[in-house]
Amino acid sequence: MTSLSTIEAATLERAAEAPMLAQVERWAAVNSGTGNLAGLQTVAVLLADAFAVLPGDIRLVAPDPVESVDAAGRVQTIERGAHLHLRVRPAAPVQLLLTGHMDTVFAADHPFQSLRWIEDGVLNGPGTADMKGGLAVILAALTALEASPLAPRVGYDVLINSDEETGSHASAALIAELAQGKTAALTYEPALPDGTLAGARPGSGNFSITIHGRSAHAGRNPEEGRNALVAAADLALRLNALKSLELKVNPAKIDGGGPNNIVPDQAILRVNMRPATPAAMVAAEATLRGTLANIERDHDVHCHLHGGFNRPPKPMGPAAARLFALVRDCGSALGLDIAWKATGGVCDGNNIAACGVPVVDTMGPRGGAIHSSDEFLIADSLPERARLSALTLSRLAERGTV
Repeated sequence: MTSLSTIEAATLERAAEAPMLAQVERWAAVNSGTGNLAGLQTVAVLLADAFAVLPGDIRLVAPDPVESVDAAGRVQTIERGAHLHLRVRPAAPVQLLLTGHMDTVFAADHPFQSLRWIEDGVLNGPGTADMKGGLAVILAALTALEASPLAPRVGYDVLINSDEETGSHASAALIAELAQGKTAALTYEPALPDGTLAGARPGSGNFSITIHGRSAHAGRNPEEGRNALVAAADLALRLNALKSLELKVNPAKIDGGGPNNIVPDQAILRVNMRPATPAAMVAAEATLRGTLANIERDHDVHCHLHGGFNRPPKPMGPAAARLFALVRDCGSALGLDIAWKATGGVCDGNNIAACGVPVVDTMGPRGGAIHSSDEFLIADSLPERARLSALTLSRLAERGTV
């Protein structure tokens, strides 16, 4: 176990004393589903007020436009909420990026809206673990760091985006911009209930394929039609057959069809693909386009592809391994056994890693059952993880590198 210096011990004590639970309860009481713009605005203001205790410049950044294909095949622009950005000491020798998200998966009309204690120390509520608890940990760790004599050595950008749960399409460019030149990054998705962190992650891409066929009477002249629904079903089966150790494929939904006596002339297939490696991502996109060409040939239809790989794969490279080792050693100094494992999920850590910046992306509190009405936060892990972050930040400041 690594011993703590006097400066580190004082910093950790300040981090653990932060009012994180009260902040989580206040922030999680406001619905901030990705599509709830009013709720996101309310939470953004609450967060801006809270993070204003830190030095530097804080601003709300307008989201980039996001396009989506609706059930009728029309490309629509979706409005997203503003992102919160704080910049502190951009000229300091060590530059870090800390990220989190204010949105949840629970829409304004979702029945899961309230908080309750399901047992002693376990708080059930929307976004408690994913990830308003993580936002409280960020603030606690940075506030403690600012009181340390190490603070002048480190500068940082904090980004809290509004659309992580739907793929960060409206914030991807901002993430890439802020990642440039950073020594390391920490993202505050929740750790597993036992404290395990996520290591390597696959990439993820969401695609909408609109298939244009030709309508005809189902009884009088069906041979003159080109059934887009059948072509979409065939495409779903062909893509599903691409599953392998290197690629997960999930055909998720088909929009289309109509009256039983009309050959459907349009259908839209929604599919998610998760490649394990960058090479698998390149191969998957090429295979997808080749499969569309075959569907067009075999069914005499036209396919239009919308979407792409918005989360590149995040392998565990040497720099990332060193950063994980630093977090592990900091955990050891605190009496925590920090382990990590590969996971099938994706997050903004994927985007940061694609910029060449080492990142640990599950620095948030321990919790579980996220994306469900059983989501829970282990309250005692708030000070635990705030201390872990504060020590990690302190040692990055002191070392100047991972």
